[in-house]
Amino acid sequence: MSFFDKHVFICTNQRSGCEDCCANHGTPALLGYFKDRVKAAGLAGPGKVRVSKAGCLGRCDVGPVMVIYPEAVWYTFVDTEDLDEILDSHLRQGRVVERLRV
Repeated sequence: MSFFDKHVFICTNQRSGCEDCCANHGTPALLGYFKDRVKAAGLAGPGKVRVSKAGCLGRCDVGPVMVIYPEAVWYTFVDTEDLDEILDSHLRQGRVVERLRV
């Protein structure tokens, strides 16, 4: 049995130079927003949801990205509205948000 029901990894990788990366799309701030929203929804903690920052997840071509385990569902997102939809649909209701799925 897993310690968490779901584990969310959000890429916050910053590449040097002009290479595109998730951090260039504001993921450090979006990570903080998502963690706060998950906690406020009462979904955070043992047996529930864990949101973690990640280094490069290797999907820069479709970034910014997150992956939710154990389902291994990959998402791209651009703003807080996308994150709210992922929280409400995937984390609360168990429904994949197809329009954001990678």
